[in-house]
Amino acid sequence: MLIHFKGGSAMTHTTDPKMQSCIDACNRCHQTCLHEAMTHCLESGGKHVSPDHMRLMWNCAEICQTSANFMLSNSTLSSQLCGVCAEACEACARSCEQVGDMEECARICRECAESCRQMAGSYANQGTGAQQRVPADDL
Repeated sequence: MLIHFKGGSAMTHTTDPKMQSCIDACNRCHQTCLHEAMTHCLESGGKHVSPDHMRLMWNCAEICQTSANFMLSNSTLSSQLCGVCAEACEACARSCEQVGDMEECARICRECAESCRQMAGSYANQGTGAQQRVPADDL
């Protein structure tokens, strides 16, 4: 993994293009969900600020950020986290479609979900992740 600074923020790159693509999708989804929840949803009111929708937006943003962090650290738990992230992103996309006027957010959530599903499958195929028990000392 390489880290360099651009414009005052850290830019990270892994040597695995598939993982880097998933990290990028997670970061994009995190930023989009957080931004849309705090701007578009709060300004629109109504269904956009329903507790269930706002909770999904916040949870999706958080799990995306956490998933990216786990992948960046080469955590043995990345497979499980990517699987959960995919589920959260799909749920958030459905919620965005139901409240309406959030097509871009739904699209970004679905792209992240697909990327996370692929990563979870890659980890499983490599024999890491869900099939591997992680000793508590490694956490």
